Amino acid sequence: MFRFAHGGPRGRRGPEMDVERFFEWIERLNGGERERGGRRGRMFDGGELRLVLLKLIADEPRHGYDLIRAIEQLTGGAYAPSPGVVYPTLTLLDEMGLIAEQASEGAKKRFAATEAGRVHLAERAAEVEALIGRLTAIGEHRSRSDHRPIRRAMNNLRYAVKARMMDGVEGETLHDMAAILDEAAQKIERLPAEKGQ
Repeated sequence: MFRFAHGGPRGRRGPEMDVERFFEWIERLNGGERERGGRRGRMFDGGELRLVLLKLIADEPRHGYDLIRAIEQLTGGAYAPSPGVVYPTLTLLDEMGLIAEQASEGAKKRFAATEAGRVHLAERAAEVEALIGRLTAIGEHRSRSDHRPIRRAMNNLRYAVKARMMDGVEGETLHDMAAILDEAAQKIERLPAEKGQ
């Protein structure tokens, strides 16, 4: 088994570790990937990302960028792992014999699951199902709680009102603007609640 000497910043060296622990160390260093929207959080622990990537590759051969995009789609854009985590994990999966590079056009490496990889997934099927379920649940929650359209509309309203106020509106125009805003508020109040809310 390959062994790496690892250490902290500025070249300090520490004890040797095997390949799998080395990449777990990299995952920990990069474990603060940003969720979309800027909030920091660690989505996966230990070898969970390896299982998710292996499952996605077993579903269909993929490039590293395809995997990042697939996870982002599963979570409805709420989370995407960084390339600094995904590519070393692919290297590890390849060295473990769970995936193998396929011939592909261009410079991108496309990987497919090996028989050993499929056996590994079958042995951990419940864990894999739970991980994919977690990502899907994040995506479903995101779709229910995505307030971006409202924030966009409120920003548009704010800029429109601010622009008109800077024009020095007064009198009848000012009352017309207030009436429009009051009418919009009343219509919003009358909207039916979503079922299950």
